[in-house]
Amino acid sequence: MSSSTPAVTPLATNHGIHPDLTGDSADETFYRSMIGSLMYLTASRPDIMYPTCLAVRFQSNPRASHMIIVKRILRYLKGTPSLGLWYPRKGDFTLEGYSDSDFGCCKVNAKSTTAGCQFFGPRLVTWQCKKQTSVALSTCEAEYVSASSCCSQILWIQQQMRDYGLQFLNTPLFVDNEAAINITKNPVHHAKTKHIEIRHHFIRDCFEKKLIRIEKIHTDEQKADLHTKAFDKNRFQYLLKLNGMKLLSVSDGVVSVDESTVADEDERQSAMVCRFFTCFGI
Repeated sequence: MSSSTPAVTPLATNHGIHPDLTGDSADETFYRSMIGSLMYLTASRPDIMYPTCLAVRFQSNPRASHMIIVKRILRYLKGTPSLGLWYPRKGDFTLEGYSDSDFGCCKVNAKSTTAGCQFFGPRLVTWQCKKQTSVALSTCEAEYVSASSCCSQILWIQQQMRDYGLQFLNTPLFVDNEAAINITKNPVHHAKTKHIEIRHHFIRDCFEKKLIRIEKIHTDEQKADLHTKAFDKNRFQYLLKLNGMKLLSVSDGVVSVDESTVADEDERQSAMVCRFFTCFGI
């Protein structure tokens, strides 16, 4: 890998990852060790969360095609060693959640991907990427299940903040699917939703208690989209910007940000970085 060419994105848009039962076998122990290292790194690099979660699914009997996916992530990391999360001191400290999904993306069983991320103002604090446990029958259902998962994470953060005397009620949860929003706000069972597992409906109770509120957001501005699929360079770079990732540098123990990635002079002078976070889900 030392002589490999850096990649501009961690996952090719035409990756086509699948079980590949006929391809050449890869070293299972080596593959798992690489996956373990990447999973550890996702705690501070949300930009590799989605491709790493894809690769995790093939730890049993991995093939050469799966190893190519993992090496692509490593080539991307080689080209972005200074990329990290930037935490400005100034700015809002309001809790926000974003949820998204990729409907029927799994090549094995057509299950969808749940993606979510939570912010304090512009500061990304937690993020999730997980394959859903049941097959969704529509994009609406996949988005609704994803919103429910993100809601549970928001409630956990609210509980943690209450220990510090901070209240974050009526937290906005941004969803880019109008039908999923309507299901949350209108607790009525009908033919297209009555089959959804009961545990996912707790988001309705949270909405009625005003623990959260559901807001519509355009897909182009959906921050959780980073954890749902592969993108081309331009879209990927834009999502990194939305999620607060910037090029960082360290000199004499002081962390600074590449000035070309920060527009505000005051933010440039008075910001700090936190490079380790807790994230959940595979």
